[in-house]
Amino acid sequence: MKKTTLFFVIIILLTNSTVQALSWAFPFVVWNGKVYEVTDEELMGRLIGKRIGKVKTKPNDMTGNYYGNASNYYPKGTEYFEISGISTDTAIAVKKEEGKWMKAVYVNKAPFHWMNLFSNPFPFLILIVIILFIGLRKKKTKRYQ
Repeated sequence: MKKTTLFFVIIILLTNSTVQALSWAFPFVVWNGKVYEVTDEELMGRLIGKRIGKVKTKPNDMTGNYYGNASNYYPKGTEYFEISGISTDTAIAVKKEEGKWMKAVYVNKAPFHWMNLFSNPFPFLILIVIILFIGLRKKKTKRYQ
């Protein structure tokens, strides 16, 4: 009995039960379906244009999946701004703290995630219009039969 108990204790202690999380290669933000790598380049206030968005979601640390306006580094609510004289297709500014902005350069298109459908109202509006059209069409055909 003692040998069996000791054996099970040793087996339990030897089994590897570690939890792993992703380690991100660089801090990034996602805006309008585009991934931007946040650089070390700090921007002056005079270069900052209008506010264009903010961080709304965080990526899953286990799977790496993310959707919508997300960031692996900045907290929810962190604001994005245009940079004067630079297209948002090239770079945007990310507010680090009051009076400090970091440059984020475009890296690639964000992967599709089904939750992106819920963050954009247009697919739902189109679906409602289609349903109304079909419903009205059926109502008219019943009236003439």
